[in-house]
Amino acid sequence: MDKSTLLEGDFLKQFKSGSEFTTFMDTLYKRGIEALLEGELDAHLGYDKHQKRSKTNARNGYSSKTIKTESGATQIQVPRDRESSFEPVIVPKGRQVSQGIENVIISLYAKGMSTSDIEEQLHEVYGFQLSTTSISRITDRINADILAWQNRPLDSVYLVVWMDGIVFKVREQSRVINKTVYIAVGLTKEGYKEVLGLWVGKNESASFWMNVLSDLKARGVEDILITATDNLQGFTQTIKTIFPQSNTQICIVHQIRNACKYVSYKDRKDFSQDMKNIYIAPTKQAAQAALEDFANKWQAKYQYAIKSWKDNWDELTVFFDFPVEIRKIIYTTNLIENLNGKIRKYTKNKLSFPTDEAVLKSVYLAVNEVAKVWTKPIQNWGIIINQFYLIFDQRIKNK
Repeated sequence: MDKSTLLEGDFLKQFKSGSEFTTFMDTLYKRGIEALLEGELDAHLGYDKHQKRSKTNARNGYSSKTIKTESGATQIQVPRDRESSFEPVIVPKGRQVSQGIENVIISLYAKGMSTSDIEEQLHEVYGFQLSTTSISRITDRINADILAWQNRPLDSVYLVVWMDGIVFKVREQSRVINKTVYIAVGLTKEGYKEVLGLWVGKNESASFWMNVLSDLKARGVEDILITATDNLQGFTQTIKTIFPQSNTQICIVHQIRNACKYVSYKDRKDFSQDMKNIYIAPTKQAAQAALEDFANKWQAKYQYAIKSWKDNWDELTVFFDFPVEIRKIIYTTNLIENLNGKIRKYTKNKLSFPTDEAVLKSVYLAVNEVAKVWTKPIQNWGIIINQFYLIFDQRIKNK
């Protein structure tokens, strides 16, 4: 056993009960908060305590304040200044909840807990009562963060942008209707996935995506090299209107699902196996030949399913123009659907939302939770970025 372990054991032996240890920790926390407040006032005044002051403003004693923390309610001494211009950050004026417990509340809300569930959790775990109204006010402060995040400047160029929508139930005029949260994820030149924004609208449509793309352009995006989307009618034309140079890839997985909707269950396995020969082909020419074989076999029985491939052929086969490593990340929207699945995990407990702002807040917080691990660089990034520069050298460098 090392010396530090022995010292820890001796230290803990001084406490005769759990309540004594809790009291000690409360005192330690209180002193820490008060020390931080003293530091804030030093910075505000421009000189340390007991130093000779060079300005008219000075310390002016203390006021008592009861705050609620992870450890329960505690009373602290808040330093004052003569001009009453000191605005503490760690425990702001007019607030009785420390930043620590606010972070706990926001984290619980992000993980899908309702305000009433959070109220109960705080009471059971931390031993103090905080009303659902107070909890709502704390989570509502996120709205300012959302506004700033939603309007932040973006990079001038993104290598890939995946776009998709996720549907939620939202109350509107005494009815519960479906609303779509539109999500755009960009791949940066450094290989990171970045959620570019969240927009709430009604049923997914190309016209609303026009608003999304216009917003991206207004925030500084000058070029998107490749887009990956579902086969929503008019989507490709919408993208080309805002970013005319963009290569627009329709998601193969969406195409497979849509085609299989028109196929009877007994034929679906064979139909899907034949369809697979199209998108695993090594070249676009080989894929074209596989499509002809596929059509010859199934055209008479499932004409509409074959037609959907032929009508969207140019956008379905864009990925064949790129090396295998790039193909893997653009021929489906699986990346953004993976994000949507994680968002669903955090929001599944909420059957419906009272307002558009409420659903946006929940999705934003869920994205923040997911982003802690989800935004890591994609695999084989060194190879992929070199391929992008070889193909799009000037478009990347000029931005």
